[in-house]
Formats: sequence, C-alpha cells, structure tokens
Amino acid sequence: MAMKLNFDVDKLGPCKISSPLQSSHFVGDDERILYDITMKGFRKAKKLKGEPLSFEVSGPRSKIYFDPMKTRVGIVTCGGLCPGINDVIRGLVMELWYMYGVRNIVGFKYGYQGMSSNYCHEPMEMNPEMVSEIHRQGGSMLSSSRGPQDLDDMLDNLERMNVSILFAIGGDGTQRGALAIHEAAKKRNYKLAVVGIPKTIDNDLCFIEKSFGFETAFSAASESIVSAHNEAKGAPNGIGLVKLMGRNSGFIAANAALAMSYVNIVLIPEVPFKLEGGNGLLKYVEKRLLNRKHAVIVLAEGAGQELMETKGHRKQKDASGNLRLMDIGLFLKDQFNEYFKNIGMEANIKYIDPSYIIRSIPANPSDSVYCMLLAQNAVHAAMAGRSGMVVGQWNNTFTDIPIKMATMERNEIDPESQFWNNVLEATGQPSHFE
Repeated sequence: MAMKLNFDVDKLGPCKISSPLQSSHFVGDDERILYDITMKGFRKAKKLKGEPLSFEVSGPRSKIYFDPMKTRVGIVTCGGLCPGINDVIRGLVMELWYMYGVRNIVGFKYGYQGMSSNYCHEPMEMNPEMVSEIHRQGGSMLSSSRGPQDLDDMLDNLERMNVSILFAIGGDGTQRGALAIHEAAKKRNYKLAVVGIPKTIDNDLCFIEKSFGFETAFSAASESIVSAHNEAKGAPNGIGLVKLMGRNSGFIAANAALAMSYVNIVLIPEVPFKLEGGNGLLKYVEKRLLNRKHAVIVLAEGAGQELMETKGHRKQKDASGNLRLMDIGLFLKDQFNEYFKNIGMEANIKYIDPSYIIRSIPANPSDSVYCMLLAQNAVHAAMAGRSGMVVGQWNNTFTDIPIKMATMERNEIDPESQFWNNVLEATGQPSHFE
C-alpha cells in the first residue's frame, strides 16, 4: 500500500452532553483494536517507537456531541442494490428514535440526486412506524442512483435543511462522495457529521472484514450453481456457466464455489487466464468433458475482461465513471460453442446470470443481524461527533475507520493466499490457465 496508514478518525469537537443511553458498557475513546494481531506483527511493533497500528473501537460514548432534541439527521443510499439496505435504514431510524430520542430524520430519495436542487426528489420524513417492516423487503425504500452531484449544491441544501448528521449507505464511489462532503463541510466550518455504512456486495473495501449483504449474496448464488449443475448433468457434455457479481474482486464467486462442491472451475478478476493453448481454459474443459461428461464453471463478472478487449470489444463508462464491464458469460458461451464446433465435439452450454435477482432479495438472518449492529454503531459514532468515517469490523470487533483508508484501494483475493488455495483444492482446477 503506497499511502501511509493512519486510522485516526476526525472529530467535530469535544463531547459535553451526557448520553441518554442507559448503557452498562460505554466505550472509552482510548479503546482500540490492533491492526495486526499476529506474532510477526507483534515482534515488528516491539522494534518500532510508539504504539502499533490500531483502529478506534465502535460503540456508545458516555458523552456525546449532538443534542438529540436539536439534531436533524439525513440518510441516503447510493449505487447498486444489495441485500440488507432496508435493514440498515431501519436500524438507523430505530436507534436514533428510541435510544437517542432524535425526532427529526429525513431520507433523501434516489441517492445523491435527492440532495441536489437540480432534481425534484422531495425528502422523506422518517419514523419507526414507516420503517417497521422494511427489513422483510429487498431493495432500498429510499431508492438509489449512480453518479456524482454538485458538491456545493448538496452542501447548500444540507445547510438550509439544518442537517447535522448524514449517513451514507453505499460502496466505494458513495464513500468517496461522502468524504468529499465531509472535507467540504470542514472548509465551511459547517459542523456536519458524515458517517458511512459500507455497502459493497463484492466485499472489496479495505480494512473491513465483511460488508453487509455479502453472505446473503453468495448463499443465494449457491442456488444458481445447483441449477447449473443439474442442467450440465442433464445433457451430453453439458456445461453450466454461472456469472456472479465481482467487478474487481472474486469473493462472491470463490465463496459460492466453496459452499457448493459442484463447481469445477472458478474464474476471478485477480487471476488472468488464457483460452487457447495446451494449458488454456478451452482445452481443460474439453478434457473435463471427455472424462466426466459435464462441467460447472462459476465466473466473477470482472474476470477475463482483457480477453474481450483483444477480440475487439470496446469498453464504456457508466454514470459514476466506472468502466462498464463487458459480459464475460456471453463471451465464454460463444467461445465454447465455436471451439467445440470446430473440433467436432458435441457440447450443451447453459448460461445463468442471477445477478439482479441476488442483488434485490432480502437479507438472510445472519446479514440482518450484521446490518443492525452496523447501524447501531454508526449512530453511536455520529452522535459522538465522528465524521469522514465508515463503520466496519476487524478481528471480530466493530471499528470506526477513516473513509480515506477504507477507499485507498480495493480489497482483492490474493492468488498466493491460503483462501485461494482452498478454492483450487475444492474445484480441482489448476492454479492458472496459460
């Protein structure tokens, strides 16, 4: 990592108001969790001057910054859908209303568009009755959008509405936007607490062990793998192709493969592969069909993008400025059809893309618990005047992490890690197709 690690969280000022929480365990500002808990890290820290790297522990403080009766809170959800968004919204409203006594909560519709004067999205007044059942539904009750909006315009609107706290639920782009809002507010001397709840179904934000919705996503993906397996075994030389989410990181594909022992090949963005040649993917699948008569292949959406570029496919960008991924599933389906036709071998290929189904389903119970805990700790941090941060989890402890650190680079699978080796052992595939 090129950027120097600094896990200090910005604070709006001293906390002087007694918390309304009847807690038996308030967290002290000096409570921290180590970044590296290995013996190797311990020995390294002993040689350095000062304390080892650590994160601030999340949780309720005995003294808070904002007066709950005078505080107005805004909530916004941005980017693609993900299981658990409604759980987080519900958790925020319930914690603010019942635990802290905040009675002025608004939801901004359609992402950052709802904070801009260029659109006519009316803010939604929120209360516990409104959100009581939304955790049973998928999607986001506030809806979403992609793409940046004018920063000064959004801040002007927040100031006019007297918003003191903004919760931003979203992934990498959303959190970068939240950081920009935080930094611009500081320049104005506008006391705005900006706290992010990381929503990235790909599980690719730094220093966050698990993002909400991830477990639901790969669990639901497992059902598609079962279908692909049944289809592959239901025809001579059947190939079941399943494309899952994973723009830059293959965590969903890899975990889904580990969860279902039917998978024979996993393709992820972190491990480039070749199609042609004696050790290429096409030849490997041919051998697999000759020996076992079927194959199940799971691929992350970001895998093999460089192969399509060499075949003349052109990249485009979406509203957020991200490169729009080309469909690796359809590409591989065509490549398999052409290859087996040329060698005169029958192959029956079934392509399944469950992405939009997975993104919009309700969270499973485990993710719902995680969403509630993220929401509670986000509220604790915001009421204590923390800003420019996201809530995460590290070494089984909830932590406050500067957005700048969480977005410094993408969390990816290390091809040399034990985790990826576990996937290779489960599938039986070679470490590389080259």
